[in-house]
Amino acid sequence: MSYRYDVDVLHLLVSPEHAYFGRARDGAADVPAVDADAVELVAGKGIVADRFFGKAAHMDAAVTLFAVEALEAIAAELGAGPLDPLLTRRNVFLRGAELAPLLGHDFALESGGGLVRLHAGRAAHPCAWMDRMLAPGAHKAMRGRGGVRCRVLSDGALHRGPAVLISPVPLDPPRAGEAVVLRPSRLP
Repeated sequence: MSYRYDVDVLHLLVSPEHAYFGRARDGAADVPAVDADAVELVAGKGIVADRFFGKAAHMDAAVTLFAVEALEAIAAELGAGPLDPLLTRRNVFLRGAELAPLLGHDFALESGGGLVRLHAGRAAHPCAWMDRMLAPGAHKAMRGRGGVRCRVLSDGALHRGPAVLISPVPLDPPRAGEAVVLRPSRLP
């Protein structure tokens, strides 16, 4: 059985280099990042031209999906006003998708570039840089809602705009911004 959800792909971030390394007080590296209209994905490698593309250490987590509702909830909690989603350094920003239930499952996204199959392997934990890049307190507020790190299972393209998420498990889109604490017994 599969479940279909209408979602929106709001941003597609591609960055050829790491920007957040070392200590936050030293500041982020000045590296280019592109909010693309479309990205090409290659099975087993990730997003073409991204910093994790083809890196053995990141094959199981080459693409990070993030619910923009989570960022909106974080901004509201912190009284920080709108936060720039691209500063989170996630790759695919969706509206309308609860992501945590996808952990441990294969799922698909279709946004006009064919069906792209992904495997949600693990939660994307925030780093301490979020306090500096987003707002004070963002690191803690982002815990449990930092998105999911995925392995690319099929070649294809993702485009900004309306899309369909095909899930093997039911999702509850209104919960997309909620923090989820995963206990070992709930992990796949």
